[in-house]
Amino acid sequence: MDLWDDEDQNTDDDVTTGELELEDRHALRRVAGLSTELTDVTEVEYRQLRLERVVLVGVWTGGSVTDAENSMAELAALAETAGSQILEGLIQRRGRPDAATFIGRGKVEELGAVVRETGADTVICDGELSPSQLRNLEQQVKVKVVDRTALILDIFAQHAKSKEGKAQVELAQLEYLVPRLRGWGESLSRQTGGAGGSAGGGGVGLRGPGETKLEIDRRRIRTRIARLRREIKGMKTVRDTKRARRSRRAVPAVAIAGYTNAGKSSLLNRLTNAGVLVENALFATLDPTTRKAFTSDGRVYTLSDTVGFVRHLPHQIVEAFRSTLEEVAEADVVLHVVDGSHPDPEEQLRAVREVLAEVGAERLPELLVVNKTDAADEETLLRLKHEWPDAIFVSAHTGRGFDELRAAIESRLPRPAVEVRATVPYDRGDLVAQVHRRGEVLSTLHTAEGTEIHVRVDEALAAELSPWVTG
Repeated sequence: MDLWDDEDQNTDDDVTTGELELEDRHALRRVAGLSTELTDVTEVEYRQLRLERVVLVGVWTGGSVTDAENSMAELAALAETAGSQILEGLIQRRGRPDAATFIGRGKVEELGAVVRETGADTVICDGELSPSQLRNLEQQVKVKVVDRTALILDIFAQHAKSKEGKAQVELAQLEYLVPRLRGWGESLSRQTGGAGGSAGGGGVGLRGPGETKLEIDRRRIRTRIARLRREIKGMKTVRDTKRARRSRRAVPAVAIAGYTNAGKSSLLNRLTNAGVLVENALFATLDPTTRKAFTSDGRVYTLSDTVGFVRHLPHQIVEAFRSTLEEVAEADVVLHVVDGSHPDPEEQLRAVREVLAEVGAERLPELLVVNKTDAADEETLLRLKHEWPDAIFVSAHTGRGFDELRAAIESRLPRPAVEVRATVPYDRGDLVAQVHRRGEVLSTLHTAEGTEIHVRVDEALAAELSPWVTG
């Protein structure tokens, strides 16, 4: 069945329905505006890494030209984040990627010519390549070939800072590497560095755990994978213990989720003065950060920043970071941040919800927050306000909309279950303070006997107040 027979297929005006145009099928389309102007390693975020010269290649199988070019622009941003210089971007129109070489045998020759013409040392493909596709492309274009999955894993390897983050990334990379050991023979033999992506350590797609000797076999890697899983499981136990402690104290939890570089860390900093790294880069922060915040009436709740998502987030990352992502599934409210200045915010929304569904967080109350309104054009904002009438529009940079955001968060927090009236003696001011932190104070009055309060609190705190309950 032809992949283009669907009448609902989103296509450009120049695309016919039912049959791919011959010229599109047989041409590699150059994507304008992707090449970067970096000329010096010092312009790259990670100065110790060798600047690589790359050609990007994508296969356009559906949607409009804009969709295809947005995907390639994102691949370019990922490659730049990994420390590469983009020389050229190419898209081929096909019904599906070629099983042997991703872009088809004839096109491989054209790609090889572009590589030679530009002096590129790496080809990055916009998709996940099978071991045979990887091997065939490397053999024919004579330079290192990296797919989108390896590129994202590489960025994670650069950005992971905590022990748990590094273990999660190494596990994801090794899971990816196991079936590709044969196909990566030449690339692995070019490596001179070890774990952590030190200078000369293989470059884009090969940083992280590293493999410095070809005799490292699957058995040894699987042993390492088993050890990493045990370590991560132990770290998860610690995380679960902290979460259970907060749960016992009935502290509501808000998780911040969203596309990478949508401004989640900036949002957290603006709401809590958390001091989390903020950078205009993809996956700048990987390690989850939890900070305390307060409602207008003094109740405590937590805000947790989480790893950013991206379209086609590698399943190895989702699995390795599952314990971290489960922080979202355990929240009372999900603050879903969307970049209002992005060319395709609707696609960002879809990609994030897809991953949230994988970790069981799709049914949680969601508060949609459109960030970067200071950088978005008015036409886009009007369209999004029409599409998402319940969303809150803010700018973490200027602070616009944050009073409305705080009120919206507060209104969605779960209310304590037990309503209590009590007169608490003045020598139990600590208990009154707890009520203000953990409960909802409806009224308070200072009398001769003590502080007369009308509150909503959790069951544990209600039991502590029971000796002074007045009815």
